Amino acid sequence: MKIKLLGFLLMIGSLSALAQTVEVFAADPEHTFVSLSYQHLSYSVQTSRFDHVTGTISLNEDKSGGKVDIIIDTKSISTGSVTFNQRIQEEDFFATETFPTATFKSDNIAFNVDGISTIQGELTIKGITKPITVDVAKFACARNLITFAYTCGANATAKLKRSDFNMGKYTPFVGDEVALNIVIEASRQ
Repeated sequence: MKIKLLGFLLMIGSLSALAQTVEVFAADPEHTFVSLSYQHLSYSVQTSRFDHVTGTISLNEDKSGGKVDIIIDTKSISTGSVTFNQRIQEEDFFATETFPTATFKSDNIAFNVDGISTIQGELTIKGITKPITVDVAKFACARNLITFAYTCGANATAKLKRSDFNMGKYTPFVGDEVALNIVIEASRQ
């Protein structure tokens, strides 16, 4: 009986220790942005940026996994043109009146010796959810010398097709493939 009780107590202690190994980081809105680039006619590659990105990242302390929950304010898109900022929010593109946010969610974070290497998740734009792979090029964590908060940062990329999210108007004249560039800094809560 004592052995069973001891085993039960050890199991409860192990579960408690596991529950305490997750670190939650909140995205810093001043240092977190998602930009997108696409071929415009045959002239140039255009780049726009979402200025308001929020969310949390939960990382296991032992670097064995975690979760990502990011919200992109689609009305915050900045193209460099007031006219095009309005146009790209219309129904045939981001439809921001109906869908004011896009989301990225993942519980599949892969690590290598340098930190996070890839994140497999689901991107939702205009109510359409598709799997996406985010490749992390740089990942680092340290004490922020200004705020003193323990902070992690990353630079990452991903690709998607506009047509997968019901935004394929003007294809093929305007490229269907979109390259995402993600910059994030997040402080431990």
